[in-house]
Amino acid sequence: GCGSVLNEKGEVEMDAIIMDGKNLDSGAVSAVKCIANPIKLARLVMEKTKHMLLTDHGAHLFAQAMGIPEIPGEKLITERSRERWKRNLEPDSNPEEFQKDLGTVGAVAIDSDGNVACATSTGGLSNKLIGRVGDTACIGSGGYADNQSGATSTTGHGESIMKVVLARLILYHMEQGMSPEVAADTALDYMKTRVGGLGGVIVVNKAGEWAARFSTKQMSWATVKDDNLHYGIYAGEKHIKSVDEALASEREGF
Repeated sequence: GCGSVLNEKGEVEMDAIIMDGKNLDSGAVSAVKCIANPIKLARLVMEKTKHMLLTDHGAHLFAQAMGIPEIPGEKLITERSRERWKRNLEPDSNPEEFQKDLGTVGAVAIDSDGNVACATSTGGLSNKLIGRVGDTACIGSGGYADNQSGATSTTGHGESIMKVVLARLILYHMEQGMSPEVAADTALDYMKTRVGGLGGVIVVNKAGEWAARFSTKQMSWATVKDDNLHYGIYAGEKHIKSVDEALASEREGF
């Protein structure tokens, strides 16, 4: 959660979801505070309860019961987030407008047995109302995973994503025979034309084919397949290097 955008009171409130495509089990949390990794709490909701979504105070009590360490809220706030929050308090600002640097982090995966999974975690929209829950914690919007089709994780303007149930919509298109790339583009185009929303998605189908697509100016993405790392930020950008090479350069960087 460190570096998450701040709500109207200058606090970090986070949402997260995780889903197992083998049995459609899912766990999510929303409006949680003082937790470093809300995705870990979402997984515990999936594995340790009969529920799928816990929120705010209830999620906090569950985190305590599960022994999740509590982090002082101030330790999760970066100077960059605080400066953005201050700018959005100015009279002529528009914090609800889509921001290209929203702090959503997502992942999709497929294992050697064909099981898929997704996970998404976010701080939401900068200067959002207290208690606002976006798409991330909502199954079918912020993410969805089903072994029969694939898995996807989404980012972007949460209210638009929820209106079209973007993650599930992409999988529906794949169930109709579309490739991950075409399914993602079709769903993103629909969201843009129908409700004026921008966003991005990462997708993997049950055959292991993947795509990272977005209607915004940029989205940082990376994937590993067959010992190669593929990555990019801007539209049309795609770099490839071996995983060994990437790990070596990372070690040199430190």
